[in-house]
Amino acid sequence: MKMEYTLIKSRRKTLSLEIRGDDVIVRAPNRITKREADAFVKKHEAWIQKKKEQLALRKAREDASPKLCEEELRDLADRAREVIPARVAYYAGRMGARYGRITLRCQKTRWGSCSAKKNLNFNILLLLTPPEVIDSVVVHELCHLWEMNHSARFYERVYAAYPDYDRWNRWLKENGHLIMARVFGNR
Repeated sequence: MKMEYTLIKSRRKTLSLEIRGDDVIVRAPNRITKREADAFVKKHEAWIQKKKEQLALRKAREDASPKLCEEELRDLADRAREVIPARVAYYAGRMGARYGRITLRCQKTRWGSCSAKKNLNFNILLLLTPPEVIDSVVVHELCHLWEMNHSARFYERVYAAYPDYDRWNRWLKENGHLIMARVFGNR
């Protein structure tokens, strides 16, 4: 049986696959024929199936995540006002960083950010992660005070201040969606 997919052609140079729920999207250069796209999908059928299963499992886990009520979110915000500024002050002191305001919000897509005015923003949902994750996000944002990008120099600063960064950043990538689902549901 031939796998159904949507073909989107553009001026791109390479073929790519995207899985969105049950939908398979192939992005291709204008010069690619339907036959070539079919062959590309067939060649990657196992990967597509595996990715669909992973997404279904992720959705099931998100659906099973206990949702936070308004009172729990208020308590989380109160705790975040104590914990996060203290972690920022600690690492800023160690790193010699000078920052502006710290803002705490319940955000749908970001764990932290740093503005050009050197203001730091953090997601209160970080309080649902291990303390090491909070520290990794704090250090990441503090390093943006010097480097407003993700260059090699930026990561040199990150690893100098927090050598275990990769481990906790990976934890957040693997588990962060479950925490977000406790407030925002499936995205």
